[in-house]
Amino acid sequence: MGTPFALWVYLSATPLLWLTLTVVVWVFADWLAQRAGRNPLVNPVMITIVVIAVILVATGTPYHTYFDGAQFVYFLLGPATVAIALPLYKNWSTVRRKALPMLAALVAGSTTAIVSAVAVAAAWDVPRAVLISLAPKSVTAAVAMSISDHLGGLPSLTAVLVVITGVLGAVIVTPLMNAMRLHDYAARGFTVDPLAGTMAGIAMGLNAVFSSLLVPVFVRLFMAGG
Repeated sequence: MGTPFALWVYLSATPLLWLTLTVVVWVFADWLAQRAGRNPLVNPVMITIVVIAVILVATGTPYHTYFDGAQFVYFLLGPATVAIALPLYKNWSTVRRKALPMLAALVAGSTTAIVSAVAVAAAWDVPRAVLISLAPKSVTAAVAMSISDHLGGLPSLTAVLVVITGVLGAVIVTPLMNAMRLHDYAARGFTVDPLAGTMAGIAMGLNAVFSSLLVPVFVRLFMAGG
């Protein structure tokens, strides 16, 4: 070894290092979340992001090097999004009974998320690419990045905004619903219990569809108004 860091230089050049490291950090973060009783503040996604970011900064590793090794995780976003159809199929009777309130919540939530983000961005006169990148922040990452790229935004920025939105939602929503004494797990999920997780997955899928239709409309509307 020419230097104490020669081994690290060698390992960092291997494609599987960053994929393996991401999985290991995630398993550790999920273990911490379990030990904490799934406290919203101990969010495994947030922990994984922070730990990986610290490692990249500490080792001076460029993001593109990390992504080249860990991009298989990104690839799995697509199949994971499509897999949301499974809980929809398995719980179709429940979904059918609650179709009207679900659709009402979906339309209201999707519209509010898009309009509030785009309106604030337009009011602050942010660059067009940033405004577009911000619009689909409440959609699941794979779809949000595709929407952003199609409309001329920055998919990488959109991905960051999606993660921030998701983490903040996970940290804030559960205590908020507890404080509101909202114990209907179908409602909580559509906004955890297996039913809540199922409804959350369905909400993500349907919100992706609605947002794909609504984001271009509102982006063009605000851009024209500006």
